[in-house]
This record gives sequence, structure tokens and C-alpha cells, in this order.
Amino acid sequence: MRQFLRAKIHRATVTEANLDYMGSVTIDSELMERVDLAPYERVLIVDNTNGARLETYAIPGEPGSGVLCINGAAAHLVQEGDQVILMAFGFGEVPCQPRQILVDERNAYVRDIETSERGVIETMPAR
Repeated sequence: MRQFLRAKIHRATVTEANLDYMGSVTIDSELMERVDLAPYERVLIVDNTNGARLETYAIPGEPGSGVLCINGAAAHLVQEGDQVILMAFGFGEVPCQPRQILVDERNAYVRDIETSERGVIETMPAR
């Protein structure tokens, strides 16, 4: 079995970094729903601001809040205001078209994105 990208939230802004929480990343549940990310699903977080990469699990935040809170020890690596990409992967023999969205600096949904076979990100109409 191969592992392929299946969900991505692109260019999100970290709204909080909470060292005192036990772990995970809190994500606006509306954004999770748009990319079909389940509560407690494993996610890879790539910090565009400082280059850090980490894995944790997603927990739903208040819908429409724009929350993206890095919890626990990961808050040492990713700080409030950092720009990140959140990704989830699935297993299969052939790649599927991942559900990818672009958000603005307040983590509000902007539009769907699609990667062509050449790796070019193309704008898709809003769903």
C-alpha cells in the first residue's frame, strides 16, 4: 500500500500556541469538514514561517471561529502568527484527488485548490 495526500488546508495562520494543553491541534470544524478531516485524525503540520514539521491529531474547534491552536509540546515549534500547511494522508494503490482548500489570514475559507499532474496549483470554484 502507498500513502497519498488526501486533505490539505493551505496557508493557515496559527491563532494560538498553548503549551499547557495535552497535545493536538484545534482546527475550526468548518475547515475540517471542507477537507473531510475527522476528529482525532493524524495530521502533518508544516510551518512555512520557520520550517518546522510535526505530526499530531486534529480536534474540532468552534465552527466559523478561524481557530488554529497548536497544543502541548508542539507549541515550542510553532508560534501564534506562523503560517502553516495542514495535511492528512490516506492509503491506496493509486492516488486520489485530494480535497485542498486555501484560507486567508483569518483562516476563513477562500477557495478550493487542485494540483495538476505537473504539480501546478490551480484555482477551483468555491463549493
